Amino acid sequence: MKQPQPRGPVSSLLLNILNGSAHRSADAPIPASDLVPAVLDAITATDDFAFDDDLQLTLFCLFELHYSGIDGTGSDWEWNPDLIAARGLLEQAYEAQLRSATTLPELPAPTSAAVAASLFELTGADGGPSMSRYVAKRATEEQIGEFLIQKSIYTLKEADPHTWSIPRLTGRAKAAMVEIQADEYGGGAPDRMHSALFAQSMRGAGLDDSYGHYLDAVPAITLASSNMMSLFGLNRRLRGAIVGHLAAYEMTSSLANRMYARGFRRLGYDDVVSAYFDEHVEADAVHEQIAGRDMAGGLVESDPDLLEDVFFGAAAAAVVDTWMTGHILDAWNAGASSLYSPATVDA
Repeated sequence: MKQPQPRGPVSSLLLNILNGSAHRSADAPIPASDLVPAVLDAITATDDFAFDDDLQLTLFCLFELHYSGIDGTGSDWEWNPDLIAARGLLEQAYEAQLRSATTLPELPAPTSAAVAASLFELTGADGGPSMSRYVAKRATEEQIGEFLIQKSIYTLKEADPHTWSIPRLTGRAKAAMVEIQADEYGGGAPDRMHSALFAQSMRGAGLDDSYGHYLDAVPAITLASSNMMSLFGLNRRLRGAIVGHLAAYEMTSSLANRMYARGFRRLGYDDVVSAYFDEHVEADAVHEQIAGRDMAGGLVESDPDLLEDVFFGAAAAAVVDTWMTGHILDAWNAGASSLYSPATVDA
């Protein structure tokens, strides 16, 4: 991923640190140890972690060291203890906000059938404004481009945060996760990977499909949505939350993607551009049952102590999606762009 522009003192400090040497930190212009006190001060000062551009970009970049890396920075930064310590502080603050913002339903019995039924009830509740209905009926050509740009931050690496959980699972839950993820990765066909299909949609809409190209254009809440998945996926203690998150995504995806495909065709886009959304209509109609019964239900049956975190992950997915959708639709309904740099739509 290309280096983003900093959004405040902490992300600026991190990027300056990353441009030095992980092996010779004493000789680097700025020692990595400076990041921890800067993060602590920023966490204390922020009014809303999820919407804080500086902190969300910092966390996104720290997570990105575990994915594709950042251009111009050494691979050895991935496990630098000072950066891991700073990331831990950011994760702790964000998780605390997410737990405070989510309301869990009455938890079901720790059986596969009961967990699946409760997850379907939770994800079926009306959570606020609908992005899919707006795209289907009202979105303009420019807004369709913005929609793709907002989604690209996660979807160009779709499935990767959830895949971190595979070695942390066993039995039915693991087998179900692998079955779902195998489809996400195209069943062995690179051009059928969901991230590749989404890149195809971006190209068809005249957008740049390189990973992270539009990072500087999106708001903090878009980064927060991706960061939530990485937070859940990269921490073994939160394996219940990442399973719940994926279950919620699979249970709400099929109908939404049908609406998205309708919106693209309304504006004259062909089947090549709509292929990503068409694929999810069918695939996720199957995945929702596997995710609810075998993955989430199987996990809870094998480890009942994870029941609450499964529902936390599902509820948090809905909360952050509502925040992100609200930001985008509020901008569009006001006749404004949901991006910081609307001109990048034409890149």
